[in-house]
Parts: sequence; C-alpha cells; structure tokens
Amino acid sequence: MENKELVKQMVELHKTSFDNSFNMLITLQDQMEKMVNSFVDQAPWLPADGKKAFTTLVSTYKKGREDFKKVVEDGYKKVEEYIAK
Repeated sequence: MENKELVKQMVELHKTSFDNSFNMLITLQDQMEKMVNSFVDQAPWLPADGKKAFTTLVSTYKKGREDFKKVVEDGYKKVEEYIAK
C-alpha cells in the first residue's frame, strides 16, 4: 500500500512539473507571437499573403499545442486510473 501511494505522489509531481513547464512554454510562445505580430504590422513590404500565412501558422501551432496537452492529460488520467485499481 505504501508503494502505491509513493507512485501516486511521483505521478502527481511529474504532472505538476509538466503543467508548469507547459504553461511557461505557452507564455513564451505568446510573447513571441506578440513580437512577430508587431514586426509584421510594421513591415509594409510584407504582402497580405505573407501576413495570412503567419496567421495560419499561429493558429496551427496553437491547435497542435492544445492537442498535445489533451493527449498528455489523457495519459495522466489513464495512469491515475491504473494506480487507483
């Protein structure tokens, strides 16, 4: 029983570490997005298609980021269910 509790605490620690790291990644990506948006808005030589491509890229990586987060959270949920047995 003691081993089970230890494993549960280890998984919780790992999940917390992942969540904190992931939130830091989101913050960094959002800051980079703001910087690039500022650059793109001030670049008159950049065609509209280039700006559209950047917008598409941003939405794609945000969707990928959220999909990745969901997969990891589902994995943690499965591990927690397995430990609870």
